[in-house]
Amino acid sequence: MTVSNVVRALPAVAVAGALAGAAVVGTPAAHADNRRLNESVAVNVYTIQHHAGCDTEIQINPQLQLAAQWHANDVLRNRALDGDIGSDGSTPQVRADNAGFVGTVAETVAINPALAISGIEILNQWYYRPDYMAIMSNCANTQIGVWSENSLDRSVVVAVYGQPG
Repeated sequence: MTVSNVVRALPAVAVAGALAGAAVVGTPAAHADNRRLNESVAVNVYTIQHHAGCDTEIQINPQLQLAAQWHANDVLRNRALDGDIGSDGSTPQVRADNAGFVGTVAETVAINPALAISGIEILNQWYYRPDYMAIMSNCANTQIGVWSENSLDRSVVVAVYGQPG
């Protein structure tokens, strides 16, 4: 799936979501589905790349998404973690390799000490860090996998960017 397909589908999703939300008022809350948040991160990276002059279509990659999921779960459970290195000492490249991705990767991590995190909070953490901005705006990063996890007092978002090789 290309990110531009997600961009085109967002208005329809917003209307459908509003209608569905109106239909379930009073229904007990369920476990959070972060799919829309994850897709919005990919859309924001697409926008940043195109503002940087990229003409590539960034693709959502299931292997990179799996690597992002592993690290998001690890960071959520291990409070001492706050960056790229996992509790087992793994790097983003090792996790991507283990997930079956062939190529070079980079990673961005956002942590919020609350139940939820918004796209604005994610961008505020990533956009103003020169190292993260360089990763997001790198036109060679044509693949992406995003995963987010939440607990009552911590939200974690991990994006793994890939250059197939």
